Amino acid sequence: MSLRADAPARATHVHRFSRAERWVHRTSAALMGVCVLTAAFLYVPELAQLVGRRALVVSVHQWAGVALPVPVLLGLVSRALRADLRLLNRFGPHDRLWLRAALRRDKRHSARPAGKFNAGQKIYAAWIAGATLVMLGTGLIMWFTHLTPLVWRTSATFVHDWLALTMGIVLAGHIGMALADPEARRGMRTGEVSREWADREHSLWRT
Repeated sequence: MSLRADAPARATHVHRFSRAERWVHRTSAALMGVCVLTAAFLYVPELAQLVGRRALVVSVHQWAGVALPVPVLLGLVSRALRADLRLLNRFGPHDRLWLRAALRRDKRHSARPAGKFNAGQKIYAAWIAGATLVMLGTGLIMWFTHLTPLVWRTSATFVHDWLALTMGIVLAGHIGMALADPEARRGMRTGEVSREWADREHSLWRT
């Protein structure tokens, strides 16, 4: 039996991210990139030798770090961003199933149910948000040395340095996973993804 001529065709693409969300992601990524790059030139001896104006690199690193939360704060005016932040902040039974399948290296899509965001993305978002706040706090203690006692500055330096290394590793993993999923990258670049990808990777997402 043929379909009715006036029956609406199911769209081949679905909207995933708003313009404001894409702006927040790109700006945050750029600022994070500046922080990581300047940190590398400050702490890796082979790279530090290439820098002639170390004080300038320090200033760029400091101001990029202070500015890092700004895109998200400005983006909160977006209803779409606020809605997605609520989704990222909620775990359900399907997220536990996704994590168990990931730990077992079970790559079957049926074993990894996910809403708009899977459990891995939720954990990453929560971790990177918390780590950014810790880096900001410890960085300010290191910057304004006259406001805190020596033991605070020593502790802040230890936490800042080791957390920076951890963040570099986690960010490398995040970038690697993004490079392995062209459709996910297109969603962040254009705001749309194919319905086939959405149904396969995010089966519980009501598109």
